[in-house]
Amino acid sequence: MDFSRFNAAEQAQLNRVIEKKQMQDFMRMYSSLVDRCFNSCINDFTSKAIGSKESTCLTNCADKFIKHSERVGTRFAEYNAESHTSQQ
Repeated sequence: MDFSRFNAAEQAQLNRVIEKKQMQDFMRMYSSLVDRCFNSCINDFTSKAIGSKESTCLTNCADKFIKHSERVGTRFAEYNAESHTSQQ
């Protein structure tokens, strides 16, 4: 993003807003990951410990979620690059 038209104080404010938004997005994604994987994988509440099947499920769930998020991010970047190229 080109912030050159803004003065230093405005640029700093914009950066703070962007950083806050990125943190909110990260926390939303993390919360979604925890919620989805917990609900899908944790079934035995008779013990505080996570069983081996649950542990394997959690690992697989988190890996798939992260790979999916990376793929969506890549596709979004490609789409964004294409739309900027076609506008020029």
